[in-house]
Amino acid sequence: MTLTEKDQLFMLRALELAAGGEGLVEPNPMVGCVIVQEDRVVAEGYHAQFGGPHAEVEALQRVAGQAAGATMYVTLEPCCHQGKTPPCSKAIIDAGIQRVVVASVDPYAEVNGSGIEALEAAGIVVSAGVLEDEARDLNAAYFKRIETGRPWVIAKWAMTLDGMIATAKGNSQWISSEASRKIVHELRGRMDAIVVGRRTAEEDDPLLTARPAGPRTAARVILDSNAKLASSSQLVKTARETPVLVVTQPGAPAESVARLVNAGCEVFGCQGETPVVRLESLLDELGRRAMTNVLVEGGSHVLGSFFAAAAVDEVHVFIAPKVLGGGLSAVSGPGSDEIAGSWQLENVRREWIDGDTYISGRVVYGTP
Repeated sequence: MTLTEKDQLFMLRALELAAGGEGLVEPNPMVGCVIVQEDRVVAEGYHAQFGGPHAEVEALQRVAGQAAGATMYVTLEPCCHQGKTPPCSKAIIDAGIQRVVVASVDPYAEVNGSGIEALEAAGIVVSAGVLEDEARDLNAAYFKRIETGRPWVIAKWAMTLDGMIATAKGNSQWISSEASRKIVHELRGRMDAIVVGRRTAEEDDPLLTARPAGPRTAARVILDSNAKLASSSQLVKTARETPVLVVTQPGAPAESVARLVNAGCEVFGCQGETPVVRLESLLDELGRRAMTNVLVEGGSHVLGSFFAAAAVDEVHVFIAPKVLGGGLSAVSGPGSDEIAGSWQLENVRREWIDGDTYISGRVVYGTP
């Protein structure tokens, strides 16, 4: 086995470990670490919880002071600054690690190559870029937030075979199976925010919580231009228990805003002349709040607005073996005039879930 093949093998294990932090470490990235002595793994670690030890420190603690001369494989460049935890680069240097193999440079401003420079300045051999694409794929949401200031946006909907998400009168409960809905709750449980429009909130009167609770508690974000969300809704009634952010347009009635604020909701006025510009303003705000993953659940106009703004990064769709014969389509808006201009998915996964077809993938934007 060549050196490169060995490096890839150990890095694959580090990536596998890193995934254990999904939903637990955000807004930090998922990171895994493997320490190897003479082609034998002697310690492993991963970043398991926000504010807890980083992957490198976790692995070094498990090797119990016997890391001198070893090679460390880590999925993201070791940090070199004091944050919630001490710099990992110093711990690596102090442990006597001889070589560090890094999958990807960390784009975070206080790292971004400085961690590698610190290791090299201490005489440690650094090999960067091993399985970089896989590492960036694993932490795509983190990279997007750091590089653009906006969260990773996941669109989710359940629809019939003829593409409907509700009847013409708005009834949508339930299109998908109970098993499919369980997956949705698992998805909600690792989100920082869940977004719906006011009309969906009115018609479905949802709680928009994960049941059972997941590792994260998502803020419920309601797009409500004129702050009309009913005080009798489950969302408003539970606003003091689980955050509700009502997103309005400039000029929303002051008395309506005050009513929601007095009920425990937060109201955020998006600036901008058009819905797309206001949506971009919202995403900028969610990014400023260090939100990494955002789930958009509908309805049709909201999903259409996010696609029109090229803001959706990933989709999760549940297709039930039912034909409605009319109703509300999944994604509204101008769309594309030609099939060739439609938005495509890559990294597509298909699963059968209790009769439903579950399709997920990442969005590739062309010219709709």
